Amino acid sequence: MLAAIGVVFGDIGTSPLYALKECFSPQHGIPFSEDAVFGIISLMFWAILLVVTFKYVIFVMRADNKGEGGVLSLMALALRSMKTGTKSYLAVMMLGMFGACMLYGESVITPAISVLSAVEGLEIITPELKRSVIPITLTILIALFVIQKYGTAAVGRFFGPITLLWFVSLAALGVLNIVQNPQIFWAMNPIYAVRFIAEHTLMAYIVMGSVVLVVTGVEALYLDMGHFGKKPVRYAWLVVVLPSLLLNYFGQGALLLSNPDFIKNPFYLMVPEWGLLPMVILATLATVIASQAVISGAYSLANQAILLGFLPRMAIKHTSDSEQGQIYIPVVNWSLLVMVIFTVIEFRESGNLAAAYGISVTTTMLITTILLSIVMRREWHINPLLIGLLIASFLAIDISFWTANLIKVKDGGWYPLMLGILCFTCLMTWYKGRKLLRDRIVSDSIPLEPFVAGLLAHPPHRVEGTAIFLTAHIDYVPVAMLHNLKHNRVLHQRIIFLKLSIWDVPYVTDQERVTVKDLGGDIYLVRSVHGFKETPDINKVLALLEQEHGFKFDLMETSFFLARDTVVPAKLPGMALWRERLFAWMLQNAAKPSDFFQIPANRVVELGAKIEI
Repeated sequence: MLAAIGVVFGDIGTSPLYALKECFSPQHGIPFSEDAVFGIISLMFWAILLVVTFKYVIFVMRADNKGEGGVLSLMALALRSMKTGTKSYLAVMMLGMFGACMLYGESVITPAISVLSAVEGLEIITPELKRSVIPITLTILIALFVIQKYGTAAVGRFFGPITLLWFVSLAALGVLNIVQNPQIFWAMNPIYAVRFIAEHTLMAYIVMGSVVLVVTGVEALYLDMGHFGKKPVRYAWLVVVLPSLLLNYFGQGALLLSNPDFIKNPFYLMVPEWGLLPMVILATLATVIASQAVISGAYSLANQAILLGFLPRMAIKHTSDSEQGQIYIPVVNWSLLVMVIFTVIEFRESGNLAAAYGISVTTTMLITTILLSIVMRREWHINPLLIGLLIASFLAIDISFWTANLIKVKDGGWYPLMLGILCFTCLMTWYKGRKLLRDRIVSDSIPLEPFVAGLLAHPPHRVEGTAIFLTAHIDYVPVAMLHNLKHNRVLHQRIIFLKLSIWDVPYVTDQERVTVKDLGGDIYLVRSVHGFKETPDINKVLALLEQEHGFKFDLMETSFFLARDTVVPAKLPGMALWRERLFAWMLQNAAKPSDFFQIPANRVVELGAKIEI
């Protein structure tokens, strides 16, 4: 529970810094009144209960893929019962990938808005510090991204206690102010929310785009479920996080009933003067932890996308010997840093970023609901009437939040949409390009088993050692094999055709990982399967072949043959020429298979070919 509090709830836990302030933003034109305070606090209360507790904690977290959560895991579950290549399969796949892309947008905005809102507390201490807010924010964020390469294991030990202290402080500040105006608890009555919507219909609809800020980070509950298990996440939410957040929001509402002028920054103005500086420091630490959580999530999502075939291979560094999920991807890290710096400089204030934040959060929430409905019907086989009632209620809330944020597209909502569309274009171009490349290779390939039979009937000169040919197709001869025979005219004493496959499950046990087929003449077809959260490692595959199938390997006598394809964009059926050029550029800049699969560098032979698509 303590670890889950430190990692999972950092994002949603820092929402009190800016959520209520944004609801009363002058841009919305909502006149300040006691009824408005009760109405908005009531909306926040029911948003947290219905979206986080009822939808995610009770229902969405049940949709686990062998214990793993997140939009990509949910997409894999939804696709499991569909026929590959059908229109419905492609539609669900694209929907899931767009949800993942919007999560990347959230990974850019969360560090910017969280750290900015924390450092803005310096303005409350003394207005002269306002000019220092952006430089301090940028310094903190740059330092955060620079230390990523050292891993989060050491820092992670402190995450839980600091975040727990943060939630205890939120609750204490809430109680301190609720005591002054305990009538704020009447806002739990949904009548206040309904009355506010009825009396200020248009304004209430607009303010819904800010109310959704109280549930930002809700996807983290689902995404990080696999790290801690369902029970610790659920208990941490119900016992610690939910009461602390509600007490703080009610405390901010109680403060505004007594001091309407404090709406400019109700969170920091509810803090006693002696505690302002410590609270700014604690808030900054909490927002750094929240940022760390989404950055780590971005690495995990990128790794899953690579293994599922939606991103080119990238250099991945494992920062922990004991924890498999702790990885660092330099390309993702520095790309995020550049975008976060741009975001802070472009938007300058947390209030300006709130509009951008909402659109990415609500789009992912909406996509999760749609994918959940498919899983409920196809995997859980729940009564269609019950599914209809549940999904209709979820959609009613999600669409209300989503459309309310669409109004803010020109005020900043364009930013995560632009990031999401750019990311989605790259992912789908890579997916489509790989399919075209695979089809072109297969159309010119030779079936494997007849080829091996002919080769053994009239074998070339055989030399000592083992040759391992990485292949993308178990039924066809690898291009690297044909090139080797053509140029070197020799055959190694032992030949292994190795296919590395990714299944739609997060992890695969060692017992089911490797299968071997003897093709005769000391030639073998080996298939090694991996989950979409596992990075294939050639050394571990060879170790399993030795343990389970009796192979013996001397790396100094083993050579790995890989095909290095160069794509030539051409006016052939498939993709638009600009997408073919984008795919060719991505392929050219992808990490080498030898690096990605951790093949010993001095044992690799790469043989290239040019292919038109």
